[in-house]
Order: sequence, then C-alpha cells, then structure tokens
Amino acid sequence: MKKKALIIGIKGKILNKIEKQILSKENPWGVILFERNFDSFSQAKKLTESIRKNSRDKNLPILIDEEGGRVSRLNKLICNQITQKYFGDFYNTNHKLAKKLMINYLKSVIKIIKKLGININTVPVLDILYKNSSNVIGNRSFSNNKVIVSELGNIYLDVYKKLKIGTVIKHIPGHGLAKNDSHKKLPVIKEKISYLLKNDFACFKGKDSFFAMTGHLLFYNLDDKYCVTHSKKIIKEIIRNKIGFKGILISDDISMRALKFDLFNNAIKSLNAGCNIVLYCEPKPKKSLSLIKKIPYIDNFTQKKTSQFYKFLR
Repeated sequence: MKKKALIIGIKGKILNKIEKQILSKENPWGVILFERNFDSFSQAKKLTESIRKNSRDKNLPILIDEEGGRVSRLNKLICNQITQKYFGDFYNTNHKLAKKLMINYLKSVIKIIKKLGININTVPVLDILYKNSSNVIGNRSFSNNKVIVSELGNIYLDVYKKLKIGTVIKHIPGHGLAKNDSHKKLPVIKEKISYLLKNDFACFKGKDSFFAMTGHLLFYNLDDKYCVTHSKKIIKEIIRNKIGFKGILISDDISMRALKFDLFNNAIKSLNAGCNIVLYCEPKPKKSLSLIKKIPYIDNFTQKKTSQFYKFLR
C-alpha cells in the first residue's frame, strides 16, 4: 500500500469521521499522539487499535514524544519526570551506575508504550546544552558535553533497537545554539561551520536510528536564505554527507511559526528540500484532510526504508 508523505495528529481520544476517512482513504505514513489523546490505558489501547484498523495496516507507524520531564505525553497514565539531563548529570559522576539505571528506566518506558500499541518514540534529543540555549531545549538535552550527549544517545538507541521500538534522533543537525524557540520564531545560528562540524553536528554522526527529525533552524554560514527543513544544501551536504544519516528524514511540525508559509507550501518545500516525510501535529482534521489530498506519495527510497522498519518490528 503506497503511503502519503505525511504524519498527522489526532484531535481527541477517539477517531472522528474525518480522521477515519483520512486513515482509510488517504493513507498517511503515520500518526503522532499527544497528551490530548489519552485518559486511561484501556482508552489509549483502543485508540491505537482503532487507528490501525481504519488504516488497514497492522504496522502503521504510531509516534509519541515520550522524552520524560516536561515532554511526557503519557503523564495522565504514568509519572515520567526523569529527564535526559538527569542521566547526563548522573553519568558525569558515575558512568556505570548511571548507565544501569538509564537502561532499566528505558526498558520500563518501552514496555508501556509497546503495550499501548505505539511503535516509535521520538527520542533521543541529541542537542548540546549551551548557556544561551533556548529554554525549549533545557533539560531535554543530556549535557553541555558533546561526548556525554553522543555516548548516552548511543545507549538509548541500543536499548530501543533491542526492544523493537523505532527512534527519531532530533533536532538534526543540532538545536543547542539556538537562542529562540522554533515553535515561536525562526532561530538564526551564526556559529562557524568548523565549530559546528566538530560539536553540534558530530553528536548525530554514526547514530543507528531509522529516523531523524529536522530542527527549524537557520544556519547563517551554511544557508543564509533557507532553514534546515527547507534547505537542499544543508540536507544534502550536512545531514546526508557530513553527518552521514541514511534513514528517513522527518520534518519537525510544519505548523510551527519558524516556518513562514502556509501548511501546503511548508510541506512541499520540506519535501523538495530532501525531507522524506512531513509532520503535521495540529488537532485539526479538516486541515489534515485538505493537506493530505495535496501531498505526494512517498518516494522509492522512503518506501524501501519503511519496509525495512516493518521487518524490524517483527
């Protein structure tokens, strides 16, 4: 079944008529769930079952942002206040114990999201924490130390891979130097390319993840016109060539204010630049339907990688 290059959000705790139509007739690549979609374990399980039943795809990618701390979409169901920075700080003082605790923590989170029918978690955050980093990153980052960010990122990816849940490394090629929140406005980063390659970009290199998510960031010395999500140059030269990411590249949410066009143009510009799939998170089914009707089907590369992910899930 050929899929459209779009991940959609769902409005409520059960599918409405339009959402059922989108899933059954328009074939989105996947669905992303948020706090608004949950109120109990049984309800959450019924929702994911309903999503897959309507899509007629038992492996349909269902994503969630369950990072822990303030980015915990399951906080009505579980108490997950542990942040990546907690483990980064702990790792700095006791490598062995921090690693052991982190692995046990990850196993418990994965067990829960698996039971709920979710097969992709958009972790880990591989952004370096700087003194001037936007608060949107903050304790979502492991550390201000690139080595710790990279090492703990690898542990996250290894545990998720062993337990058959997809991961999304983000926000490629690095949100840490951004002083603004890309949900609200486009951050401009003017750091030298040589520094970025050795630090922020290096944290994403060699990471074994099926998926990566772009940051809506303008790296002035790389492309002074287009942000990462809309930049052919950055996606090809930095993400694909320098970092060497070989998986499916997902845009961050195209409804964020960092992107200046309407939804359709934000989506098409992302795909034309080299994103494989676009993410639309708003709980607006009519807009989702209108958008997906105009979105192209995934290309052969994305189809092949999606098939590989489905095999991984077995």
